Amino acid sequence: MKKIKLLLAIILLSSFIQPIKRKTKVYLIGDSTIAIKETKAYPETGWGMPFAYFFDSTIEVDNRAKNGRSTRTFMSENRWQPVVDDLQEGDYVFIQFGHNDESKEKVDRYVTPEQFKINLTKFVDDTRGKKALPVLITAVARRRFDNTNHIVDGHGVYTQIARDLAKELNVPMIDLQKSSTALLEKMGVENSKLMFMHLEKGEHPNYPDGREDNTHFTEFGARKIAQLVLADVRNLNLDLVNHIVKPEVKKEVKK
Repeated sequence: MKKIKLLLAIILLSSFIQPIKRKTKVYLIGDSTIAIKETKAYPETGWGMPFAYFFDSTIEVDNRAKNGRSTRTFMSENRWQPVVDDLQEGDYVFIQFGHNDESKEKVDRYVTPEQFKINLTKFVDDTRGKKALPVLITAVARRRFDNTNHIVDGHGVYTQIARDLAKELNVPMIDLQKSSTALLEKMGVENSKLMFMHLEKGEHPNYPDGREDNTHFTEFGARKIAQLVLADVRNLNLDLVNHIVKPEVKKEVKK
């Protein structure tokens, strides 16, 4: 009898216990400009790393971006299907490719403009098929100034394909090429070096011979780019806006 009463009590109590609500996931897919870096690569930092800390505990940023990947290799290496399998209604997929797709000299990753559009469309369709929300992002700018101190658009047609496809498929668009270009030009030729992997010989133990890299970001650069992405999350008024970490307001202590 006591066991029956105990069982009934447990059943009654369990009916009042709220199930743990699953976190909304924000998947990041793309290349090295977003990816999580190994310790041996520091201070190189993908913008997806600081981006993960902008949201409250109800959001989980799942960064699946990988160095050197194009839309084609991201799928052929079976990096995309696991994302699709894990997607649930209300999740997000932020999609930024172009750097490696456009690399004609690297045949292992190159993607024609026509195939680039097909691949982006698949990412969008697969995401929507799981009732999740795709967001297209144009490839972030490289630090490449012309003789008038303006950034040269090295992504060309690939940037425009992403823009046009966003309109065609009615997908939210973050034009990171545009906003990062404006940021680099505002910072100028010299100051913008701070955003990228420009290291003098002996400046960092990971790069004893120094490094001059105008594609990959330092921690500072990754944070600045992540802030641009966050600004467009606000501009697009995605539901994620409601989960951005709010600064604590310190109460004044009355004397």
